[in-house]
Amino acid sequence: MSKKPVDPLRLPLLAHALELRRRLIVVLLAILAGFVVCYIFAPEIYRFLVRPLAEADAGHERRMIYTGLTEAFVTYIRLALWGGTILAFPVIAGQIWGFVAPGLYKKERLSFLVFLLAVPILFLIGAAMAYYLVFPVAWSFFLSFETKALTQDTLALVLEARVSEYLSLAMTFIFAFGLAFQLPVLVLFLVKAKFVTARQLSAFRRYAIVLFFAVAAVITPPDVFSQIALAVPLMGLYELAVLGAKWIEKNRGHKPPDSLESS
Repeated sequence: MSKKPVDPLRLPLLAHALELRRRLIVVLLAILAGFVVCYIFAPEIYRFLVRPLAEADAGHERRMIYTGLTEAFVTYIRLALWGGTILAFPVIAGQIWGFVAPGLYKKERLSFLVFLLAVPILFLIGAAMAYYLVFPVAWSFFLSFETKALTQDTLALVLEARVSEYLSLAMTFIFAFGLAFQLPVLVLFLVKAKFVTARQLSAFRRYAIVLFFAVAAVITPPDVFSQIALAVPLMGLYELAVLGAKWIEKNRGHKPPDSLESS
């Protein structure tokens, strides 16, 4: 009985699947290594994240509480996983580059490498803005709602922050700002792939402004400063992306159709 011939088209697909599995294993091992390192230094990371709250009301002694027996431990696990993923990003980016680069032309490899390098830089800028600019003002605003017991028949309103809730808010805030600052990378990638044009981006500007404020209202605490602090930089990044789109189209000699109107 003769063997069924192997389809030659299946061999490259199988090779890509095996390579993808190998690279995913490397990524998971890198995240695991980052998790172990961050768990060892979890107390230092915790102190770094709670410093803005402590400095927002330096005149009073603040403390964190946990109301469940395992709450502090689980919070440290989440903190280590969050930090480990960030710490492992160079390895993740390297694996993405190694998997995608062989299938690209020389100019495409250069463009993809620029995008890949821009991701951590913009993420760090967004995270730093959240930590150093937004945290102090937002935390001071929330602490302003504390009140003292002026008479014996009233009760003081004092913050007793749970460690899990505070760190979850801080990590979400930092991640949201870092992710939002990826806007130029996403937009320029779409322009590079010819999904959108600079003229279309200009025409969409008025809707983008509304969208930025809507996104800021969802992912930031319900205070006006935090929302403006995220929406305004997004507007600036969008304008930079429009300029970058025009530069890309100019360099490749692409002229967008005249039927689209800019605002």
